[in-house]
Amino acid sequence: MALLTVIDVLMMVVGGVGIIYQAICVIMSLFSKPVHFPDAPMDKRYAVLISARNEENVIGNLIDSLHNQTYPSKLIDIWLVADNCTDRTAEVVREMGCHVVERHDTELIGKGYALSYLLSTMIDSGVADDYDAYFVFDADNRLDRHYVEEMNKAFQSGFRILTSYRNSVNLADNWVSSGSALWFIRESRFLNNSRMILGSSCHVGGTGFMFSREVMRRNRGWKFHLLTEDLEFTMDSILHGDRIGYCGTAMLYDEQPVTFQQSWRQRLRWSKGFLQVFRYYGMALIKRAVRERDFSSVDFTLLLCPFTVLGVIRIVLGLLFVAFGFVTWQSQLSAIAGWAFDIVLAVVTMMALAALTIVAERDHIGATNKELFAYVLSFPIYMLSYMPISFQAIFSKAQWKPIVHKG
Repeated sequence: MALLTVIDVLMMVVGGVGIIYQAICVIMSLFSKPVHFPDAPMDKRYAVLISARNEENVIGNLIDSLHNQTYPSKLIDIWLVADNCTDRTAEVVREMGCHVVERHDTELIGKGYALSYLLSTMIDSGVADDYDAYFVFDADNRLDRHYVEEMNKAFQSGFRILTSYRNSVNLADNWVSSGSALWFIRESRFLNNSRMILGSSCHVGGTGFMFSREVMRRNRGWKFHLLTEDLEFTMDSILHGDRIGYCGTAMLYDEQPVTFQQSWRQRLRWSKGFLQVFRYYGMALIKRAVRERDFSSVDFTLLLCPFTVLGVIRIVLGLLFVAFGFVTWQSQLSAIAGWAFDIVLAVVTMMALAALTIVAERDHIGATNKELFAYVLSFPIYMLSYMPISFQAIFSKAQWKPIVHKG
């Protein structure tokens, strides 16, 4: 049937373009000089925004790393929203000399709502406009001591929104934490770095990013409440014509889940969030890509493309057409065999990508060579687990749930 052929061709073309684009980014990143920003005066005032829920065990590490920055401490104010906390998070942060806003709302749950509450409180009290820009971090993060200084250089070069290099404090814990850590390092080293070289817009991760006072005013604080509020913020910014920059010399470390159950739950929320963002922003991105010939919109349309949804539709239609005699079982089994070959090829490609990431970023990865070899072999398992996760995301009602951090 023509409909099945159209879906097959669509998946093949979109998937092929995505793979070719990723390959170009890897090659470009390996052989091109990374973007460096010129020195800039350290005279801008920044607010650090942190959303925390029962993070008394780890929050002190982040606050200490902020206090130890090479950037003048008098120009960095730390604001934390203690979101439905039942431990001593608020007390610990107050004792360290930071601003604390406590929030108690069991209906509107998630980081997006917490950031909205924090910024709204700052706006209502008249202090929000005191800052040139705002950093967003998670409670488990740690920062290189030059982090703010480096981000300040990029900010003063003209970017209104910036993201940074995302590393991990526990990559070497096991195959689960290494899979997640390598994924984020790959995105920093190969994707965002290449986007900067191409003059395209980068992807804001869930932590380690900043936005200017003008962007805050435009959004009237923080208006993003989907399950992946960072991705929603990225799409909204691109549709407003912003070019999101990447500062590879500003390094952030966060803590990855170490159990498969925690990782599954986290990635289920991400997968559901991707579907939500595609629902609300997908067509607008496609229209902008066509009308404005905006490469960033093409890039993120590929990122958001719901391949699992297309795959499920394709399988269901194939079974229905077989049942009604429109196509033969043999034709559908041949299609499935082709998909199996694609999966094997994807496994080999992912192992190569993990190996390239490790080779390119070896100086930034804290693990032994023996451990890294094992993690190259396990990386495809971590990535292939996205297939059932993405399938579950289509039908589940994923919600934000906290992940316990060890610090």
